Amino acid sequence: MAESSNARPLARALLDICRSRKLMIATAESCTGGLVAAALTDIPGSSDVIDRGFVTYSNAAKHAMLGVETSTLETFGAVSKETAIAMAIGALEKADADLAVSITGIAGPGGAVPGKPVGLVHFAVAARDGRITSRECRFGAIGRSQVRQRSVIEALKMLTELARGPQAPTKKTVRAVEVRVARTPRRSAAKRRVTKRVVTKKV
Repeated sequence: MAESSNARPLARALLDICRSRKLMIATAESCTGGLVAAALTDIPGSSDVIDRGFVTYSNAAKHAMLGVETSTLETFGAVSKETAIAMAIGALEKADADLAVSITGIAGPGGAVPGKPVGLVHFAVAARDGRITSRECRFGAIGRSQVRQRSVIEALKMLTELARGPQAPTKKTVRAVEVRVARTPRRSAAKRRVTKRVVTKKV
């Protein structure tokens, strides 16, 4: 339960940063089942920062709710950098938010496949100004609850890094991006904005 208590100060600090910069957040979660959104909305007054959360456990939900391409899911799998990035972009496009985080992984005890062990989790965060970062964590077979709780903390840290970034979007920037998205196919426009700005980290 220590991991859960560690998430609260991180969530509070993230909300304070976003509130001061007038940023809204959306979440897209698979293996954590809404725990990131729960950690944030557990803080009183979070409604001025949290827009919405998507829990997309199945591949069908990832496709229907976030627009993750079926070809991405079939080629790379649900637990992959590519799917995590697509989930974050999809959440940003579907929500009235400035920042989005996605999580997809194998919490265990089952579900492992060759090359994808229990404890493997992929994360991505995306901003309206086109910044996007992905990260891979291999927590190991530490237990389902611990994998999920550590994933929440990692997601909160990634969102905080994005919110603090020197290029955090202003509302003027957000409106400009929304206009471009409205005039072109949403997914292709989003991909063009982020293709050259992806940062991938492994932990």
